[in-house]
Amino acid sequence: MMKLRTAAQYCDLAPANFMREVAAGRLSLPVQLGGDDHWDREALDLDLSRLSGAVDDWRKDQPGLAAA
Repeated sequence: MMKLRTAAQYCDLAPANFMREVAAGRLSLPVQLGGDDHWDREALDLDLSRLSGAVDDWRKDQPGLAAA
């Protein structure tokens, strides 16, 4: 679990940019832990994989269309 600054650094984003991505629904919402917002690293990894096309890329199963 990571607080905002750590989660933003993990994604190589400024905290404000990280929060914009969260608000846009591209990154997971935080959970409350100890009264503070925290982000789950595994959830962020899945979000980032989805954004990069590594997850649910329909092309991977199509002959001649596999993503590079």
